[in-house]
Amino acid sequence: MPLFDNIAKAAKDFFIEETSPEGPSVAAVNGGRPLPGSAALFATAASSPASPTPPSLTQPEQRHLDHIQGLLAGDGKDFVAYTKMVRSLQASGLSGPILYQTAFNAFTAVTGLDLPALLKSADQFEIKLTADRNQILERHREKLGEIRIAGVAPSTLVQLQQQEQQLQLALTELARQLEEKQQQLQATRQQLQEQQQKAAAALASYELAHAAAATELKAHRQATQSFLLR
Repeated sequence: MPLFDNIAKAAKDFFIEETSPEGPSVAAVNGGRPLPGSAALFATAASSPASPTPPSLTQPEQRHLDHIQGLLAGDGKDFVAYTKMVRSLQASGLSGPILYQTAFNAFTAVTGLDLPALLKSADQFEIKLTADRNQILERHREKLGEIRIAGVAPSTLVQLQQQEQQLQLALTELARQLEEKQQQLQATRQQLQEQQQKAAAALASYELAHAAAATELKAHRQATQSFLLR
């Protein structure tokens, strides 16, 4: 937010006390104990098991970034607003404990938020992120068909899986029918070949009988003509 960015730029010179020979000194807050880093906000999400990242994925989609940004939206007096001030001061060259102490001093001066309240705000954002991730994972499992949620229609992915199974069953049945028809075709071809061979053998047999009869008949006719028509 522009307000906190401007305060952070001014806070670098306003809140840092004079350095001593032993090192930099900052205004005492919470007994001078360094404030935890902003990474604590995402500790829960980072430590929980994550789904395998697709090899081709190098950065999150904008819609997911917008979704997370919406989850982390606050009233400007919370831990997320504080982290914005930390990043602004970090860009100006500060780092380590002095960075977080200076940011806390500036943030407290504007919001009146003490350290316990600030850390409680961080816990609330962590809980919010964890709850949202659990909900997303549940929806993801439902999309994959691993679980069923009452009152929720099957996802497009589940419908495609069901269609794939139906087509696979139909293909298996067609393959079975094709195998059966191939066996029937082979048996029919064998029967056809046998019948063709029988027909050819019958014709050959007939031709032999016919030739013998015709030859004999011709011989007798010639003999008759030769002996009886003198």
